[in-house]
Amino acid sequence: MTFRIYVDDNFNYMDESSRYCIGKFENFDEAVARCKSIVDEFLIEHNTDQIDAESLLKLYTMFGEDPFVVPTPESETSFSAWGYAKQRCEELCRVN
Repeated sequence: MTFRIYVDDNFNYMDESSRYCIGKFENFDEAVARCKSIVDEFLIEHNTDQIDAESLLKLYTMFGEDPFVVPTPESETSFSAWGYAKQRCEELCRVN
């Protein structure tokens, strides 16, 4: 069983023409790890000492990439990039 990852652009919310596929992964954990790395890249790049978690999350949900794993009939788990981003914003901004 393989898992496909697609990426939407939050700036073009609901515009499927800006969606692209980044590949197939052999297991769900590998796919989620790749999704997390996409979110982390944006958050780390835009995290500054002057930004709080709420502002960083708002920036992500407006301009970041929104990766998702296409579920399979056998898959009972899912991944939410926005949920992960909220958690990571709180972690990253706590460190500042």
